Amino acid sequence: MIVRPVQGTDLPALMALVQQAGPGFTSLPASEDRLAHRVRWAQRTFAGQVERADADYLFVLEDDDQQVVGVSALTGAVGLREPWYNYRVGLTVNSSAGLGIQRRIPTLFLNNEMTGQSEMCSLFLRTDQRHGHNGRLLSLARLLFVAEFTELFGDKLIAELRGSADENGCSPFWDSLGRHFFKMEFSHADHLSSLGSKSFIAELMPRQPLYTCLLTEQAQAVIGKPHRNIEPALKILTDEGFAHNGYIDIFDAGPVIEAELSSIRTVRDSQSLLLAIGAPDEQAPVWLIHNRRLENCRITAAPARRDANTLVVDRLTAKRLQLQPGDSIRAVPLPDRQRRAVAA
Repeated sequence: MIVRPVQGTDLPALMALVQQAGPGFTSLPASEDRLAHRVRWAQRTFAGQVERADADYLFVLEDDDQQVVGVSALTGAVGLREPWYNYRVGLTVNSSAGLGIQRRIPTLFLNNEMTGQSEMCSLFLRTDQRHGHNGRLLSLARLLFVAEFTELFGDKLIAELRGSADENGCSPFWDSLGRHFFKMEFSHADHLSSLGSKSFIAELMPRQPLYTCLLTEQAQAVIGKPHRNIEPALKILTDEGFAHNGYIDIFDAGPVIEAELSSIRTVRDSQSLLLAIGAPDEQAPVWLIHNRRLENCRITAAPARRDANTLVVDRLTAKRLQLQPGDSIRAVPLPDRQRRAVAA
């Protein structure tokens, strides 16, 4: 398996992935024309032809038969072209000394505090490929890419995770709050936002702080809670140092997790090494390896042996990376827990 930049010929496979993902996957449009536009824009991004505010790094996961089985993405910066809204969950304390009552009420504050930060998004892996370390490769490859090209990204990475919804895609948070101001279904509002049309949020969403005690119990219960289907993806990122610091999506109340670039494990611990070809033993740890290229980026995960300033891999791994012995790579070992999963 390799992670590489998207190509124009990947469009049919991407459409198949979007259709399998279903209506909750709004960050990739279920429209061939719009998806083709995003692919073309991603190609311009990898070619260094767009500014950070417009950068969209769209990756695919490809097997050795050149079949695309997954997709993930990075944006250079959010909120610099269109407003980027979140709720910050704070606390309002009201008290009456005369009555001996004090109330601590969770409160939602509309904000743009993530403006200018880079976002991890559009992660989806075909269901029949969710085994071994494929999911971690697809997700963590983006972090190794960031480690190599930190100048292209903000000081912080964020990920806006899908919130709780039922099997029909209905959100209890939306039904209790957003529906009253937008007068539309949750899926329609989420779709408009995914199109980049966010001005309606500023026009219709109340600017005043909102007390969560005025929401239904069902809505209060899902604030900051991820959808059950994305919990494995969340675990991968929390292992890397991402944390939920009180920011949530304004539509479904899903958690917005964040991490400073310098504190992310893959970014912090990755190293520049030289590639060597050999035969790593059966107990060799699995490494995440990047060929250090931008437009022709290739990233894979494979058993490897560290020898001074070289990393010894087998010939197939070197072929996947399109590298020769002596070429420079960026690499980082996967944590022990991930190695055990690969060996299982």
